[in-house]
Amino acid sequence: MKLVLMEFLSLDGVYQGPGGPDEDTTDGFTRGGWFVPFIDDALMRSVTAWVAEADGFLFGRRTYESFARDWPKMDDPNDLVASKLNGAPKYVASNSLEQAAWAPSTILSGDILGSVAQLKARPGRELQIHGSGRLAYSLLAAGLVDECRLMVAPVVLGQGRKLFREGGQPLGFKPVKTEMTPAGLTIQVYEKAGTPTFATYGPS
Repeated sequence: MKLVLMEFLSLDGVYQGPGGPDEDTTDGFTRGGWFVPFIDDALMRSVTAWVAEADGFLFGRRTYESFARDWPKMDDPNDLVASKLNGAPKYVASNSLEQAAWAPSTILSGDILGSVAQLKARPGRELQIHGSGRLAYSLLAAGLVDECRLMVAPVVLGQGRKLFREGGQPLGFKPVKTEMTPAGLTIQVYEKAGTPTFATYGPS
């Protein structure tokens, strides 16, 4: 399976608390809900088409617990996203979680990177990471993420957890697609391209 990251980001790279003021207040974060004003039909069409390709979902513990609380309540059979999230296999990377009641779910502990590599080796289309920024970054740094789908809101938050960290691993990407929605989001799709190259600018 192809490992795909789907992430909501601000212009300054923050992924924390996109869906509401109380969604994630870790470390005193007070600016949650920043993504909601930019959700429109164009975004939902893209997300729905992407989720239709998923044969499984991979989460970190925090995102899993949030999704497991909210998505089972969304039981409209005509909602493809809800049907997929509720029905497809789910994997949660955690060394502290003891139960994962949002069926069908499997806890991955111990060698997380090795477990994800084994999942990728299975037949199928896409294994999708939704949110789960800390897990996502570790998988990016390990070279396990094949494609990034970033939905970037035109806001600078000035606080919050960022997907790409100071002092982190350099990563190269190949642009695949860029689209702007009517509400002002930029949808950016990238494939991994190994380690970036560095050069000095000068006269030719």
